[in-house]
Amino acid sequence: MAIKIFFPTSCSAAENGLLIGRWMEEHRSAVILATLHFPFIPASVRTHLSQLERATGMSLSVLGTWSHSKAEADEKMENFLGELSSIFKHQPWLRIARESTSKFWDCGIERLEDDTSEDVVLVYYDQRKVMLSELHSASEHSEIAAMFTTVAKNQLLFANDKYDEGPVRLTHWQSEGKEASIIVELAKQASVPVCAALSFFVSLITSICSLRVLSGRPLSFLWNKLSTYEQLGRRLEDLRMISGPQRAQDHPTFMSKANIVLSLILDIGLGIFLMSWLYQGNHIGQLADALMPVADRVALELQGLLQWLMGAPAGLKMNRALDEVLGRFFMYHIHLWISYIRLMSPFIEVILWYIGLSACLGLSVALSILSDIIALLTFHIYCFYVYGARLYCLKMHGLSSLWRLFRGKKWNVLRQRVDSCSYDLDQLFLGTLLFTILLFLLPTTALYYLVFTLLRLVMIVVQGVIQMTIDLLSTLPFYALLLRLCRSYRLAAGVKFQMLEQKSGKPLRLLMQINPLPYGQVLQTYRLPSRRCYPKDSWGSLCKKLFIGEVIYPWKQKKNKED
Repeated sequence: MAIKIFFPTSCSAAENGLLIGRWMEEHRSAVILATLHFPFIPASVRTHLSQLERATGMSLSVLGTWSHSKAEADEKMENFLGELSSIFKHQPWLRIARESTSKFWDCGIERLEDDTSEDVVLVYYDQRKVMLSELHSASEHSEIAAMFTTVAKNQLLFANDKYDEGPVRLTHWQSEGKEASIIVELAKQASVPVCAALSFFVSLITSICSLRVLSGRPLSFLWNKLSTYEQLGRRLEDLRMISGPQRAQDHPTFMSKANIVLSLILDIGLGIFLMSWLYQGNHIGQLADALMPVADRVALELQGLLQWLMGAPAGLKMNRALDEVLGRFFMYHIHLWISYIRLMSPFIEVILWYIGLSACLGLSVALSILSDIIALLTFHIYCFYVYGARLYCLKMHGLSSLWRLFRGKKWNVLRQRVDSCSYDLDQLFLGTLLFTILLFLLPTTALYYLVFTLLRLVMIVVQGVIQMTIDLLSTLPFYALLLRLCRSYRLAAGVKFQMLEQKSGKPLRLLMQINPLPYGQVLQTYRLPSRRCYPKDSWGSLCKKLFIGEVIYPWKQKKNKED
């Protein structure tokens, strides 16, 4: 079995010294983390490594020597490096030598357990990318996962650069200076007061919402029906999460907080852009002027539809008495709706003006308010649908019960099953009369139910598109997608090895490269949880509900009643 040596490319030009790293016995591989340069005191080196081991919980040791001859070979240096093996007695002991004029290195391994010669595979890796990346879809005990973990947990080792006056002098990816960003440092300094202010704001809003006046029975029922209330509650939960005093302890928690922060920034930015557009050029007045003709047009179209149904729609023969009753009933509701719109028309522009201010809370809040406005403007269509569905459902259940009566069956309410039952002649005669009446009245009711169900489905589709847009703004992992786009190595799906130029008698040379996580897997892994209650019914179950006339609640699930 070949021995693999993972060597950082940042140390390939380092001066002579010792190799600091970790030996993984179960994989028979060595991970080189840094090179230690002269002068040094062996006791100080051991103390420094023991301190790192206590801080990281991972054992580090001197794995061997590193020789980089830039000119002619120095015999004294070679002898000195050879004598270091008696001071640092690690098993096995690596000897890696490089000449500046050649790209092929010499690798020797001493003190193997069975004293046999092993083939060596030299794997070059980018230390910075490996340390900053998060490996996905890899086995916890695999060699690559162990190598990534080794590099990631030794950030303290990389904190020392050449400007530090310490007992050891190392070469690694940050040896020329620590990598930092002024913007990031300023954001860290400003995050403490900002989080404190957000925490106070969230606690204040939560205490106001928990008042008995606002959380009482009538208002709580109304809040639960509003999409705006639900979205504001979600944003409060997001603010409570990111303003908490605890730091992110692991990568998923950090990514979740970062995705929430970027989602809030993007949402509020789009909302401010929408608000600036609404208040420029008197667009709110134009919307208010266009809203009334649209409402009148919808009411006129519904009146024309009802008059068509009260006649002979598509040449169908309807029950005249039931048709007149249903038509007049729905026509009365339309007249009530027109009166309501006329009453509200002087205040529509003022209402829209204040609603436009809510866009500063985010585009998702503005879309939620739009969804609630559509629900209020089409409330009469919803009432028509509920009336038609209830009447149609009543007739379908009546026909189903009477059909069981003809077959000598009945529905057992206690056992929730169909049992046999014997009926006398009067019951059968009465059941036949009722079945005939309901059967001949069913086409008229079914036609009204079909028309209003189609209108209701159109409104559901419109509100569904708005709700899906809100859900995308609230759950898409924008930070993870930005990382995948700009720094794809930060989200690693695995690694690939590129074979470099080879030479007989020299170790096999491979270049390890990071495979970025696919965009689909980024969405699946880092997408924020949705707090909306979507229907869990299949298409077959939905069609069954439509056929029997059960009222469909598209965005809310009925809670199961407990005994």
